[in-house]
Amino acid sequence: MRILALNPYHGGSHKALIDGWRSRSRHEFETLTLPAHHWKWRMRHAGITFARHAGALHNEGERFDAVFCTDMMNLAEFRGLAPREIAALPSVAYFHENQLTYPDATASERDHHFAMTNFVTALAADAVWFNSDYHRAELLDAMREFLGRMPDHSPYTLLGTIAERSSIQPPGVECGRPRGERPPGPLRILWAARWEHDKGPDRFFAALNRLVERGVDFRVSVLGESFAAIPDCFGDARYRLADRIDHWGYIDNRSAFRNVLRQADVVVSTALHEFFGISVVEATAQGCVPVVPDRLAYPEVLDPDVAVFYGSRETDADLRDESVAGDIDETEALTIRLNALATRAEDAAWWSKKSAAAIRSVERFDWTRRVDEMDDALEQLK
Repeated sequence: MRILALNPYHGGSHKALIDGWRSRSRHEFETLTLPAHHWKWRMRHAGITFARHAGALHNEGERFDAVFCTDMMNLAEFRGLAPREIAALPSVAYFHENQLTYPDATASERDHHFAMTNFVTALAADAVWFNSDYHRAELLDAMREFLGRMPDHSPYTLLGTIAERSSIQPPGVECGRPRGERPPGPLRILWAARWEHDKGPDRFFAALNRLVERGVDFRVSVLGESFAAIPDCFGDARYRLADRIDHWGYIDNRSAFRNVLRQADVVVSTALHEFFGISVVEATAQGCVPVVPDRLAYPEVLDPDVAVFYGSRETDADLRDESVAGDIDETEALTIRLNALATRAEDAAWWSKKSAAAIRSVERFDWTRRVDEMDDALEQLK
């Protein structure tokens, strides 16, 4: 099959999915992309822009069997403006995230036009793929409440159509080989996420500050993409933790990125929202032990026998602090988990076993499996 793939925001997990899939797929991809910035404008104009580009390809004699797009796309707009032959092709809309339940960093009222774009894209698609069942359920529930507020002519009954067309298609990752014996040294902590408010970087650095105050020895690597507006906590942390930093900043080369992941002991998430957690799964696939909040998509995606949850979920007895009584905030819960893991830093056998289990726990997401499942799903759609 020949796939016309449309990615209005070609960065992060959106880019990783497209690049990872097309490089391994038995199908042929023609990919139209736009740079990963000015996301609001991307959602506004991508349908128009890609319809023009697709029309030019059609006029040059290019033919396709299906259309694939991500959630930043207005698929209904694209199908209305593209040549009839392309508009009639079976289409898939992939939801990495959505604009209705995504946390808003400002106090202003949410722009529901973007939520409506997500709704009409899902409605215009022949198949709707979600990266997790948590995401699917949360979006459909939020859409039901959102559409129910319309004064009249609400299309909320069409949510049943979207639900019938939906399936779970998690992204793929590249699993690493088992690690050897852990090198000596203090706990090596990794944080790998976008440098934006919704990933909770202030909570992460607050936990590290508490570890420093308690005399805990550790090293830290802070990876991930940054944009024009970087939260102040990053600059502050780089100054305060300067003598503990192994790596700092975005790594574009995938091989170099995976090597840094393999040097860490644990990968931490402090996300305020997460519909899958691609960076955490990637790090787990390279042998890092995930330390994540007991909420969002993590309980679905990660093996409870491997992940170290902080929050309400129980974890290994030796990673709890029984002296702490009463309710504590998530930052303190994370601090306790990291402190307990730091005490195990020199137990090479424990880490070797835990690291190997981490890799096995996410093998179902390995691209060697996911590519065939996604390719098959496209063929069934045709």
